Amino acid sequence: MFAFALTIFTGAFLLFQVQPLIGKYILPWFGGAPGVWTTCMLFFQMLLLGGYAYAHALSRRCKPRTQAMVHGVLLVAALASLPITPGDHWKPEGAGDPTWRILALLLVSLGVPYLILAATGPLMQEWFRRLTPGASPYRLYALSNVGSLLALVSYPFFFETQFTRQAQAQMWSWGLVAYAVCCGVCAYRLWRREPGVAAEVLAHAAEDNAPAPTLMQRLFWMALPACGSVLLLAVTNKMCQDVAVIPFLWVLPLALYLVTFIICFDSPRWYSRFYWTLALAVALVFGCIALYEGADMPIQRQVVIYTGLMFVACMVCHGEVYRLKPHPRHLTSFYLMISAGGAIGGLFVALVAPFVFDNFYELHVGLATLVVLLIAVCLRDREALSPRRWGLLAALLAVAGAVYAYMEISRGGLPLSNYRWVVLALAGCAALVTGLAWWRSDRARVGHRATVALLGAGLVALGWVLTGHVREAKQGALLTGRNFYGVLSVLEYRKEEPDAHYYTLLHGRITHGLQFAAPERAAMITSYFGPRTGIALALKNFPRQENQRIGLLGLGVGTIAAYGKPGDYMRIYEIDPQVKAIAEKPFSYVARSKARIDIVMGDGRLSMENEPAQNFDFLIMDAFSSDAVPVHLLTREAFVIYLRHLKPDGVILVNISNRYLDLRPVVENAAREFGLRAHAISSEDGDSGDGEEGAWWLYGATWMVLSRNDAFMNRPELTAVASPLAPPNTIPLWTDDYTSMFRILQ
Repeated sequence: MFAFALTIFTGAFLLFQVQPLIGKYILPWFGGAPGVWTTCMLFFQMLLLGGYAYAHALSRRCKPRTQAMVHGVLLVAALASLPITPGDHWKPEGAGDPTWRILALLLVSLGVPYLILAATGPLMQEWFRRLTPGASPYRLYALSNVGSLLALVSYPFFFETQFTRQAQAQMWSWGLVAYAVCCGVCAYRLWRREPGVAAEVLAHAAEDNAPAPTLMQRLFWMALPACGSVLLLAVTNKMCQDVAVIPFLWVLPLALYLVTFIICFDSPRWYSRFYWTLALAVALVFGCIALYEGADMPIQRQVVIYTGLMFVACMVCHGEVYRLKPHPRHLTSFYLMISAGGAIGGLFVALVAPFVFDNFYELHVGLATLVVLLIAVCLRDREALSPRRWGLLAALLAVAGAVYAYMEISRGGLPLSNYRWVVLALAGCAALVTGLAWWRSDRARVGHRATVALLGAGLVALGWVLTGHVREAKQGALLTGRNFYGVLSVLEYRKEEPDAHYYTLLHGRITHGLQFAAPERAAMITSYFGPRTGIALALKNFPRQENQRIGLLGLGVGTIAAYGKPGDYMRIYEIDPQVKAIAEKPFSYVARSKARIDIVMGDGRLSMENEPAQNFDFLIMDAFSSDAVPVHLLTREAFVIYLRHLKPDGVILVNISNRYLDLRPVVENAAREFGLRAHAISSEDGDSGDGEEGAWWLYGATWMVLSRNDAFMNRPELTAVASPLAPPNTIPLWTDDYTSMFRILQ
């Protein structure tokens, strides 16, 4: 038992330790977008499916000694494929969707070792079952998830902060060697030991009498994990889009996801359908509130609500899967279907959803699908609720309806006189009368029918809320598009007022610029770049005002191009082709600019890394996605590249405006590292600098101004409004090997 437990634990630890490691390794190569981790997760789930399929086929078609030989050969192949670190030739050379390049990179670098590790759980459990007839192997699956959880939790808190990526990769390689030794011991035991004849006869007799799983049971094995996988990736996407693409926000949802497997597969007593359904109803209420409040809700509260919702939902999914588990004879096919469900969920979020949806609606789909599956499970096994539990469930649904009504009324979207409330009241009364009539005839049947009816009512209410949120997201949208890098929406306002008619660009839920539609106002500089912002003051007070060379990371709607003068040159780096198309139409800042402009498609850092020195007077960084921070643009290695392209007296401008993170200490550390002076200049909403009131088109912003040019940095126009470099902080310098978000949360 110990050898199998150690092998399973080690394999699971390595399997999940490598996920954030390789994701962090390649993240800077592909723009730091949330889609990088989603694509990595798709690869991991597909290889997990491949590993489970290999374990199932090997255990069903080969004799024990043949299994040991085949697996031993693959172990040698996995060791021969080390190291796992990808070569620089995999770095992209331009823009476009990099999904298939990422998948190919991962397959070449990590394919064979990951496949072997993925097969460990079901294969070792099958070998254990053969060697110890009658012993249940399902607890070994829980142990596997404990190893996976430990790997995930330890990565952001220990390995990421204590070791470089190269050191982590080397330690992982040695871990694979240790795993191969443990696995070899198990294979040797399978090779040399045959079960006793009597035990073998009894085991086969029991297996022959074991009922075969039905088609419906197999579909549930796949559908429930698929729903859990969709919710895992949808919640991860949502948090990374609004904060940052960092291992912690990858690990947190995935760790909770694994915890649900550990709890559910440890013992049947941990999952009660009734109580977890109640918890799901509460979590759905808070989840809907978070969806409607959006960016107005503090990020800490959002993380708690969304991860809590995902945890409860996955408990329901995996708890129901465990209730449907088969006889151990069908163990490998059971795990194969679970893995297939996870892969289907990954395929849906990574490949199907970006093609089908124009926004992040997979969370909506996952939640509604979960309730449908729960209703289907209830219909299948006809488990009745006691009268007390039925009453509690009805009361909770009533509370959920009241909370939703309060939300709608407070937003002015659903007055009390609305006819829908009359319909709902009549329907509720009818359901109550019908339920009482049923109750007097057959309590067991009534309990089951009432359960299904209440879940159906909950599904209708949930669908109503979610479709309302979708309609609200689309309201006023001139166009909406989604790709690997996120969701972009162009909204049109005040179309009936020619002087006030304007367009705004939203990346996720964050405004990335606006422009007036009227030709006479279209050249006005708006949003985060107004006359009192740090970028405006720096550009206007730089000693050389003619023939300036300006580099810009992040195009947005092109507002900064309005600062271009005749003779100036702007080189704009943009990774998202969709942003470029929107900046050309309906926005027109780039077309109207007086400067000569080149737009370079691709990640700004990688593009600059491969270019000769551009001798910029200004290098402007405004490349954030939604409110997320592409951390690879703020590391020491990134500033080395920036300074190579900057003139000795040039200026670096960094937009650090963020509602969740205080990026100032990060930029100040980089300034100290390279001997740059730094000012932080903040402006307020509507600050036009000329006393004009009601300049609603100007947003508050905070810009960091970095330069070695003392004459420029000492200009009164800057020093009068800038806060000086703060005393040395306790936050370590960010590098490609080390970044941490915990200590800069606002």
